[in-house]
Amino acid sequence: MADFSIRDLEYWNERIEKLAKDYGLNYYNQEFEIVNYEDMIGYESYIGMPSHYPHWSYGKSYERIKTLHKYNLTGLPYEMVINSNPCIAYLMKDNSLLVQVLTIAHVYAHNDFFKNNRLFKLGTKAEYAIEMFKNHADRIREYISDPSIGYVRVEKILNSAHAIKFQTERVVEFQNRREEKEEPKFAVTENKKEFPNLERYSNNKSEEEVKEVQQDNRFFAKQEEDLLKFIIENGRLQDWEKDILSIVREEAQYFIPQIETKIMNEGWASFWHYNILNNLELPQNMHFEFLRKHNEVIRPLKSSINPYYIGFKIFENLKNKFGFEKIFEVRQTERDQSFIRRYLTQELCCEMNLFEYVTTGNDYMISEVSDDEGWKKIRETLCNTVGIGSIPIILVNDWNKNDNTLELKHEFDGRELELGYAYETLKHIVDLWNGKVSLSTQLEGKKKTINCDEAKRISLYG
Repeated sequence: MADFSIRDLEYWNERIEKLAKDYGLNYYNQEFEIVNYEDMIGYESYIGMPSHYPHWSYGKSYERIKTLHKYNLTGLPYEMVINSNPCIAYLMKDNSLLVQVLTIAHVYAHNDFFKNNRLFKLGTKAEYAIEMFKNHADRIREYISDPSIGYVRVEKILNSAHAIKFQTERVVEFQNRREEKEEPKFAVTENKKEFPNLERYSNNKSEEEVKEVQQDNRFFAKQEEDLLKFIIENGRLQDWEKDILSIVREEAQYFIPQIETKIMNEGWASFWHYNILNNLELPQNMHFEFLRKHNEVIRPLKSSINPYYIGFKIFENLKNKFGFEKIFEVRQTERDQSFIRRYLTQELCCEMNLFEYVTTGNDYMISEVSDDEGWKKIRETLCNTVGIGSIPIILVNDWNKNDNTLELKHEFDGRELELGYAYETLKHIVDLWNGKVSLSTQLEGKKKTINCDEAKRISLYG
C-alpha cells in the first residue's frame, strides 16, 4: 500500500521544481505517470515508449525481466524517462514517498540533460519523438496486416535489421548535415586504386580511358560507415523492406545519444537529486531513507562499472574544484568518452579504487591498478569501451555491381570479433543484401576473411 497521495506528490514536485530552477536547470515541460510494476516491466521491455512496433524480442525481454523480478534476482528501475518534449516519466506506485521524491528530482536532471547536451540537441528532435515511434508502429502493423506481406516476412526483415541496427552513422553532429547535403559516396576504381571522385580522376586520363572506367560496374564505397543506409540505398529490396530498415535506422539514431552519454546522464541526475534533496529540508525519517537510497544508487559494483557512481564522482569533483558554471558547461558539450578522458583524474581513480583485470579460465588476474602509469591505461580502456565504442565498427569496403558482391571490413582496434556472433550477423546481412558478402578482420594477428558460404555453415549454437 502506497504511503502517499497524489497531493503529496504534487506538493514535493512543486518544491523540487522551484529548487531545480533556482540551481539553473533548464528543462522541457515535465509530465509524470504513476504505473504499477507490470506496466513498468512493459515500458522497460519496449524501451520506454508508450507506442512501439511489435517484435518477438520485446516479448522475450518482458518475460525475462518479469521472471528475474519475481524471484528477486533483479529490481525494477525507480523511474523511466523519455527524451521527448514534453518529457514523460513513469513513477512506480509501489515505491515509498521518499523514493518518489528522490525520483522526481532525478527526473528533472535527466530532462535538463536531454534538452541541453549537444548530442541530443543535434541528433534527436524531442518534439516529435512520441509521434515518430507511433508512426513507426502504425507502418509496421500495416505491413503485417497486408496479405501480400504478412508477419513472417516482416519479422525476418526486423530480425536482420536489429542485428545491425547500430551499424549506422555514429557521429551525431554530422547526421543531420549529411541528410541535408549528401556528398558523392562512390568513386570508380581501376585495379583497386581508389579515386575520391571521377572528376579528379578524369583530369589525368584520356577521354577513352574515362569512358572505359565509366562503363565499369565496380565501385569503391570510401569505407562507408553507415551500413544500414548503404543497404537501403543500394540493396535489392522492395520498398516496404527498405522502409522497415529506415524505421530501425531512425530509432537507432534516436538512442545513440543516450548510449553515448550513459555515464554523464546518470551521473548528472544523481548529482542533482543529491543536492536538491539535501536542500529540501526533509523530515528526519525521510532524510535517513534518502541517504540510504542514494548510497544504494551510486555504490561501486564488484565486477563492473556503475555509471551512476563514476558520473556522480566526476561531477562532484568538478563542482568542488571549479564551481557550478563548469559542470553546466561540461553537461552541454561532452559525451562519455571525452568526459572520462578529460576529467577522470588519477586522484579519482585512486579514490574509487579502479583497476583493470583479465580473465584466465575461471580465474581473474589484475592487470592494471591506479598507480602513476596504470591509471592512464585504465582511463583509456574505459574510453574505448563506453557508449557505442563497445560495438564493433563494420565498414563497406568495396562493392562489385557486376555480381553484387559486397566486401565489408572490420575496423580493427586491437579487440577481436567474437566469431560466433560475427557468423550469425553476417547471415543477417546476406539476407538483406541478397548477394555475396564477405567480412575481413584480424584474428590472432592474422587477416581473416569470413564469406557468406562459411557463415551459413557455421552456427553460433554448434
